[in-house]
Amino acid sequence: MAELESLEFGKSDFILLDEVTMEQFMENLKLRFEKGRIYTFIGEVVVSVNPYQHMDIYGKDSIEAYRGRELYENPPHLFSVSDAAYKAMKRRAKDTCIVISGESGAGKTEASKYIMQYIAAITNPALREEVESVKHVLLKSTCVLEAFGNAKTNRNDNSSRFGKYMDINFNFNGDPTGGHINNYLLEKSRVVQQQPGERNFHSFYQLLRGGSDDVLKSLHLDNDPALYTYTRQGTSNNDRSSHKAVLHALQVIGFTEEEIHSIYETLAAILLLGNLEFVCDGESVSLSEPLALTEISALTQTDPECVRTSLLYRTVATGGGDVIQKEHSQQDACFGRDAFAKALYERLFAWIVGRINSVIEVKNYNPVLHGKNTVIGVLDIYGFEIFDNNSFEQFCINYCNEKLQHLFIELILQQEQEEYEREGIVDYVDNQIIVDLVEQPHKGIISVLDEACLTVGNVTDTVLLQSLDQKLSQHPHYSSRKLNPSDKSLEFQKHFRIQHYAGDVTYCIDGFLDKNKDLLFQDFKRLMFSSCNGVLRQMWPDGQTSITEVTKRPQTAATLFKNSIVALVQKLACKEPYYVRCIKPNELKSPVLFDDARCRHQVAYLGLLENVMVRRAGFAYRQPYERFLQRYKMTCEYTWPNHLMPTDQEAVRAIVSQHGFDADVDYGRSKLFVRSPRSLFSLEQERNQLIPILVLFLQKVWRGALARMRCRRMRAIYCIMRCYKRYKVKAHFWEVERRFANVRNMADYGRSVQWPEPPAALCRFHRNTVNLYKRWWARQMVKNIPPSDMLEVRAKVAAYSALSGERKDWGVRRAWERDYLSNSRDCPQTCSSFVQVSKELRNKDDFSRVLFSGFCRKINRFNKSTDRALLITDKCVYKLEPKKQFKVLKRTPLQTVTGLSVTSGADQLVALHCSSQDDVLLCLQRGLLSPNQDRVGELVGSLDTTKHKVWTHVLSSVQLHMRGRAKSVSVETRATVNMADFKKSKDGFILLHPAS
Repeated sequence: MAELESLEFGKSDFILLDEVTMEQFMENLKLRFEKGRIYTFIGEVVVSVNPYQHMDIYGKDSIEAYRGRELYENPPHLFSVSDAAYKAMKRRAKDTCIVISGESGAGKTEASKYIMQYIAAITNPALREEVESVKHVLLKSTCVLEAFGNAKTNRNDNSSRFGKYMDINFNFNGDPTGGHINNYLLEKSRVVQQQPGERNFHSFYQLLRGGSDDVLKSLHLDNDPALYTYTRQGTSNNDRSSHKAVLHALQVIGFTEEEIHSIYETLAAILLLGNLEFVCDGESVSLSEPLALTEISALTQTDPECVRTSLLYRTVATGGGDVIQKEHSQQDACFGRDAFAKALYERLFAWIVGRINSVIEVKNYNPVLHGKNTVIGVLDIYGFEIFDNNSFEQFCINYCNEKLQHLFIELILQQEQEEYEREGIVDYVDNQIIVDLVEQPHKGIISVLDEACLTVGNVTDTVLLQSLDQKLSQHPHYSSRKLNPSDKSLEFQKHFRIQHYAGDVTYCIDGFLDKNKDLLFQDFKRLMFSSCNGVLRQMWPDGQTSITEVTKRPQTAATLFKNSIVALVQKLACKEPYYVRCIKPNELKSPVLFDDARCRHQVAYLGLLENVMVRRAGFAYRQPYERFLQRYKMTCEYTWPNHLMPTDQEAVRAIVSQHGFDADVDYGRSKLFVRSPRSLFSLEQERNQLIPILVLFLQKVWRGALARMRCRRMRAIYCIMRCYKRYKVKAHFWEVERRFANVRNMADYGRSVQWPEPPAALCRFHRNTVNLYKRWWARQMVKNIPPSDMLEVRAKVAAYSALSGERKDWGVRRAWERDYLSNSRDCPQTCSSFVQVSKELRNKDDFSRVLFSGFCRKINRFNKSTDRALLITDKCVYKLEPKKQFKVLKRTPLQTVTGLSVTSGADQLVALHCSSQDDVLLCLQRGLLSPNQDRVGELVGSLDTTKHKVWTHVLSSVQLHMRGRAKSVSVETRATVNMADFKKSKDGFILLHPAS
C-alpha cells in the first residue's frame, strides 16, 4: 500500500500532504527525488521525475510485484498505473488510454517503453505463438520509430521529434491481438538544419557508424558523418550497437531484405543531396559535382538526366495548356534541394509507420466469434518546448500540448469541479482561451496563417506578422513589439509572443509561410514515381498526376496538424484516461541536481497543485451503486449472495456500515463517493481474502454438480448396457433357434449350419450349447449304427482320443478285423491252427472275446528279432510261436499291463509296459492283402475299451525297461532297408525301416 511507505521517503501520495501548498508540494517532490523515489501519486495520476540514470526497478521481480495488485497497494510506479489501465480494460471491457505528458527531456519516451514492456510481460500466460508474435512486433516497433523519429537536442539526448499514439487491441482474454500507430508532425526541418549542439535524426548516424564497409560502399557513403552537410553536428558512442538493434527489429517486424535496403538507399540519397552545390554562371545554374548526381540517381533508381532537370528546372503548365521549363535561381535550387530532402525523409518515415501497421493491425476480427475487442492507448508526444529560436515547429508542438492540457482539465479537473461545486472547493485555470487563440476559425493564428498562404501577391512573413498584430491586438495572451513597444526582448517585424499555460514563448516569424505551405515542386514527385524502386513508388503515389491536370489546392501543414490533433483528442476523450505527468529536474541532465525554480514552473503549468486540491477536497473514488455492490457484496453478511433490501443504495449502506466507513463516504443519487483511498483498500483487502474461500466453495459446489451429472450419466449408461445386453442375448437365442429349427430333417442333422457369433456374456453358454449339440448330433449318428459295429466304433473313438493329432494315419478309415490270425483271407495257411489254439486258451483261461491278434516281430534285449504272433484277450496278452503251431511262449495278465507306447511316425513299433515283468517291444506286421495297413490304432483302441484302463503314450522315441534297465528306442527312416537290420546304440536300440 502506497500510504504505508516509510516517511523517510516523503509522502508517496500528494493527497496525504498536511497542507496543500506549493512549498510543501515542492519539498515532498525534492525529498523523494533525492531518496531515489522518482514516482509519486496524485490519486490515480503518476508524477514522474526524470532520474537521468539507470534504476533497477523495472525487472521481472518488479513486474510480478505490481501484477494484479491494486493501485495503492504498492509504492508509486509506472507499473501501477499500467496495471490499473489493463485491469479496467479487462474487467469492465472498457477502452482505456495512458497519456504521458511533460516538456522535452522529462522522460516521456522512456516511460512509454516501460509501459509497453509491462503490458507485454503480464499478457499471454499461455504463451500462444500468435500472441507472442504480436507482442514482439509491438515492442520492436518502438526501437525502429525511435531510430527514425528521435534526435539529440540540447535538452534531451533521445528527444521524440514526432508525436506517437499507439492503440493496442486486446481480445476477451486480455491478450494483445494487434495495434495501430498514429504519428503526428515529424520535425522534417531537422533533416536539413539543426540548432547548434543538436543532431539530425538517429537513423543517419546509425547507418554511417554501424553499416558495414560493403554496405556503405554500395550506398556510395563513407563512415564519417562530418563529411555530409546534413550530419556534421555531433555523433554518439552507441550508434553502432543501435544500428544492429534497429536492423534486427526491422527483420522481426517483417521487413524484407529488399525493403530494408530501399530504406538505407533513401537515407544515403538524402545525405548525398545535402552535399550538392549549385554554381551560378551568369544567368544559368549548374551542379558543381556531376558524380554525386549519378550516385543519387543510382540510389533512387531514376534517370540521371531527370534528376538533374528536377534540381535545376521547374516544369510549369500555362493557362493555354502549354508546358514550359523554368530555370531555377541558385537560391531556388538550394531551396528545392532541401525541400526534396525533407520530403524524402518524411515520406520514408510515414511509409515505415504504415508498413508496421500493416503487420500489427487486427485482421478479420469478428466480435460475434472472437468477443469484444478492447483497446489500451499509449500517447507519447513531444513535450512543451521553449528554445532560443522558436519557429513554426515549436508553435505546432506547443499548440498540441495546449490541447492535451485542456483535455486533462476537462477529464480530471472540470468533471471533479462540477461534481464538487456545491462544496465550494477550489477553482482551476482553464486554458481554453489559449487554445482558441491558435485554432479559432477566422480569428485564430492558424486561420490567419492559412489566409496569408492563399493570398495572391508578394506576401512575406513580415506581412503575416502585421496581419496577426491587427487581428489579435486585443487578445490578452498575444503580444509583439508593435503592440508592446516597451518590451525590448522582442524585435520589430520578427517576433511575437504567446502566453502559454506552461509559460511565455517568443516565436520568430521567419519561415512560417514557407513551412506552412510545405512547398515541393511537382517535378520531384513525378521523378520519384518514375523510379524503378517499388518502395519509392509506394511513397509517392501523387507523382502519377499529369502536369496539366488541375488539382485541388492541398491543405496547409498547420491545418493538417490541427485536424490530426483534434481527431486525437476526440479519440482520447472516449476512453478512460490514466495520466503520467513527467517533470524534468534540471537542464544539465544531472542525477543529483534538483532545480527548484525549474521544477516549480513545471508543477505550475501542469496543474499538479490544482489536481491535488481537487482530489484532497473531493473524493478519491466513486462508483455506481450497482457496480460497487457487485464487487464488494461478499464482504457483508447482509448482501451475500443476494440482498433483500429495497434498493442497491440500501445494500451499499449496509456494507459501509459494517466496515465503519460512514464518516468517509457520501451517497449520491446513483453513485457512492469514497473520500480516502484507505477505505477502498481495506475493502479490497477483505475481498481478496474472501475470494479464495468463495472459489473453493464454488469449486466444491461445481464438483458436486459434476459428480452428480457423471453419476446420472453412468446410471443411464448402465441401464442402456443392461437393456442392450438383454437384447443381444435374446437376439442370439432367436438367431440360434432360427438356424437350427429344422436340423432334425436335414441329412447331416445341421452339421453344415454355421453357428452365430455369440455376445461376450454368452461365450461360456455358447461353448456348452455347442457341446450339447455335438453330443446330440453324435447320438443321432450312433442311433443309425448296427449293434454289431458298436464295438469297433467304441475302439475307434478310444484310438482317436489317444492318437488324434499325434499320428498321421492310424487306420480310422478302414474296417477293423481285430482277430487277424483267425481270418482265412489274411492268414490262409495258419488260420485253422490258430483257431484251434484259441479255443483251447478260451477253455483254459475263460476269456470272453479276442481283442486283437496278428503277426509281429519281437525284439529282445540282445537286439535279436524273431517272428511271433500276438494274441490279446480281455484276460491276458499271449506271445505265440507261429512256427510251432502257435505255441504259447509267454502269458501276461492284462491287468499287469500298465501302458502302451507308440511312436509318432508311420512305423508299427509298439512297447507294452508291464508292472511285474519286462516290457515287451515288438513291431506289428502289416497284412498280406494290405501291405500299407496301419494296425497300431486298432491295437490302441482295442486295449482302451477294456475294463483295465491302459494309458497310451505317443513319443518320438520309445522308453522301456528290460531286466531292470531303462532302454530307449528311436526310429530312423531310410530309402531302402531290410526289416531284419538293427543297430545297437549306446542307450538302447535304433530301429531302421524303409520309408513308405
